[in-house]
Amino acid sequence: MNETIFSKIIRKEIPANIVYEDDLCLAFKDITPQAPTHILLIPKKPLERIDSAKMEDQTLLGHLLLTVKKVAAEANLNNGYRVVINNGNDGGQTVNHLHLHILGDRQMQWPPG
Repeated sequence: MNETIFSKIIRKEIPANIVYEDDLCLAFKDITPQAPTHILLIPKKPLERIDSAKMEDQTLLGHLLLTVKKVAAEANLNNGYRVVINNGNDGGQTVNHLHLHILGDRQMQWPPG
């Protein structure tokens, strides 16, 4: 996987407003939020996108989803939230490092786009 801005955030070479961190992942506020609350959750293991994950990443992927729940609770997203994973160019992925968007504090629309 190529070097990305997220790799530099993980290594603390670029500042970010970090709201959660553990051994496997890091969550920080998006600098171009699409909702009043917009947090990005990234694995520390370099995975380019969801379709590059392998069976050995099963535990990490489950950890990410359970961490979404924890981060959303800490952000007081009590009325609900949306979790988005963009995959590839047509999926809207702009950084080639797997990341989950946690969006909340407003009514989400459907279809999303």
